[in-house]
Amino acid sequence: MNYREYQQIDRRKSRQISVGNVKVGGDAPISVQTMTNTLTTDVEATVAQILRAEKAGVDIVRVSCPDEESTAALKHIIKRVNVPVVADIHFHYKRGIEAAEAGAACLRINPGNIGSPERVREVIKAARDHNCSMRIGVNAGSLEKHLLEKYGEPNPDALVESALEHAKLLQDHDFHEFKISVKASDVFMAVAAYQQLAEQCDHPLHIGITEAGGKRAGTVKSSIGLGSLLWAGIGDTMRVSLSAEPEEEVHVGWDILKSLGLRHRGVRIISCPSCARQGFNVIKTVETLEERLAHLETPITLSIIGCVVNGPGEALMTDIGLTGGGGGRHMVYAAGKTDHTIPEEQMIDHLVELVETKAAQIEAEKAAAKQAAE
Repeated sequence: MNYREYQQIDRRKSRQISVGNVKVGGDAPISVQTMTNTLTTDVEATVAQILRAEKAGVDIVRVSCPDEESTAALKHIIKRVNVPVVADIHFHYKRGIEAAEAGAACLRINPGNIGSPERVREVIKAARDHNCSMRIGVNAGSLEKHLLEKYGEPNPDALVESALEHAKLLQDHDFHEFKISVKASDVFMAVAAYQQLAEQCDHPLHIGITEAGGKRAGTVKSSIGLGSLLWAGIGDTMRVSLSAEPEEEVHVGWDILKSLGLRHRGVRIISCPSCARQGFNVIKTVETLEERLAHLETPITLSIIGCVVNGPGEALMTDIGLTGGGGGRHMVYAAGKTDHTIPEEQMIDHLVELVETKAAQIEAEKAAAKQAAE
């Protein structure tokens, strides 16, 4: 929950569509997506990867369908997972038709490489017949030839023009259950394209910086681009594209949303970088707490500060806090107020217990409120 007026973000008003049981756009929460990197034909490995992403909090998962064997496997994958599955289609329009028949919740097509307008129309028909939404996925690396000739190179104008051309094709066939992405690996190009597109239409937008890089560099790059857009109120669903396991993309996506106060899930730890004043090993403590509290989904804030310079102030804004003290004992805060001290050797187990107890209390209160409302 945000505390001050300057922390509020006014989201762009967009129309709402459905991706399976997940609403995208309108007043729906910004959803977090990822994509599997297993062979889709390996059903066991793909299902296992999706289930790990679900545990991390993913809302929607995309699966590549490059061949007929993959769309055949997709049917079995969808039956064994709990989140909507988007079929990623490139080059072969028939894969889109097969994926719709297999139960995909959404078809992601890149109009620049799927073929003629007639083939796109056939995919639209399959989506409508099987209650699929669609995503127009424009990418700077695969723009249509006529746009490259017109603009000379990929740029925001070309990305937006491509997106709106294909949006019109869907609309001309009275198909409106679609979202749009205009991704680029260049942060400036991607952000500028999304800003332009947001002004020119009300379709829900899937935002992302494509091919962002490895876990560290890609996280930084994605945070800059996605953070800029989300802060401006742009974006209805998002993927952090990393050369890393899908659950890592999910963790980073959630961290971006939590940092901006747009969604809240699990324990958000506020911690200092540590220095010579620290009363305990802050870095190791935070690493351990992140691991031991990862199973919680209830939104809770926890401050871990090594000394009294900033500890009391940070504790004012968190549910539970810890500040380093002297003599091997450290101060524990509850709801912003000093509560008790704890010996260092008991500190981590004690904090885990406090957070788990707080989470259980919050969930019990929510359940009681829901029951009373019924």
